[in-house]
Amino acid sequence: MLINRNIDQALAPSNDNGISRHQTLLTHGRIANLDAIRGFALLGILFLNIYFMANNFYGYAPHLPEIASDLTIEIVSNFLLEGRFISLFSMLFGAGLWLQYQKTTSLDSKSDSESESESESEHGKNRITRRLYLLIGLGVIHGVFLFSGDILLSYGLCGLVVCRYFTLGPKQLLAKSAKFMLIAMAVIALISITLEDEQFYRGSDYFIEQLALWTGTYADQVVMQAYMIGYMLLIIPISILWYGASLMLIGMTLMKQGYFERGFSHKQLGLFACIGIAFASIDSLLSLSDSAVLKEVSGIFMMLGAIPTALIYWHIIVKICQNNPLKLTLLQNIGRLSLSFYILQSLLGVLLLRHWMPQWQMEFDRIDYMLLAIVLGLLQLFLAAVYLRFFSQGPLEYLMTKLTQRSQ
Repeated sequence: MLINRNIDQALAPSNDNGISRHQTLLTHGRIANLDAIRGFALLGILFLNIYFMANNFYGYAPHLPEIASDLTIEIVSNFLLEGRFISLFSMLFGAGLWLQYQKTTSLDSKSDSESESESESEHGKNRITRRLYLLIGLGVIHGVFLFSGDILLSYGLCGLVVCRYFTLGPKQLLAKSAKFMLIAMAVIALISITLEDEQFYRGSDYFIEQLALWTGTYADQVVMQAYMIGYMLLIIPISILWYGASLMLIGMTLMKQGYFERGFSHKQLGLFACIGIAFASIDSLLSLSDSAVLKEVSGIFMMLGAIPTALIYWHIIVKICQNNPLKLTLLQNIGRLSLSFYILQSLLGVLLLRHWMPQWQMEFDRIDYMLLAIVLGLLQLFLAAVYLRFFSQGPLEYLMTKLTQRSQ
């Protein structure tokens, strides 16, 4: 794909092993840049998920005709928000997997024999695999009983694919990424042109039907979410698996080459900006079309345009944070507690929009959802800062660590 070829040209390898000579992995500590980027991505995801925490199937119900503020926010979202934070989070997940692998296998130390080195490598992969299976289980629970817009299930499955490529160099990783992206886009294109959704807009009969479901009994919501997770299990292997794995391989490459420390050059950033703007423009034109097929196809350009924009966000955070634990501390706090606070986001959003204040689904425009996301984001920043004054690890992070150790 074009995006991957351009990234390949932009990311020049540092040495034969694809590991930057300036790279300093912290075996016993944390990497401030990664925590800050992860926190930024997690808060950003909320601005897209907030619609689906209300209506888990369709998300936001537009007015007919659409109002000016909704159109403005939708276009801004196409350029800056939609898909950007999921892409950033996916790349971080791939980077994190490789970092876990490096720590577990002690790549900085020399083994006494080749067989011992292979044993350490296999042990590292097994431990990561166990964590991924736990993540898949948590994703199913989260998706069925809380919010079926879950990403943990797909991340766990994508991670199982990515684990096979830890030892590849940067060029090989990007070649795999391009191949996976091509598969994903082809499948998504075929699915897009065959979908025929019912008209869903504010006040329509179908909107009223959906509103009754997602503000009705919890039991009915669980049944629908179980159905949706079942559908995801069918669709992930043929599309989302390859898209997510492609992004994770890019993240692994960035990690190996030290871009989490130094960011990108001006030339690289200019390239990313041009590609991102071009794809976002096409996405906006197609998404505003009257054709249902073109609106669905616009999602392909959204996915492709999200990658370079996410890389620009990566660069900005790296340059501001400078791997300093005293900079962007509030974002780092969220990043350290990302798993726990991802579930917390779902809990707060679902309780508010479906159970405590269900009338908001009738009243809220896009601007209201954005304001709600800002309030919930600020609340999370506050809660994370307070929590880390008393604890060093999030509850779900602690649970995952203990379960992984127990299964060894």
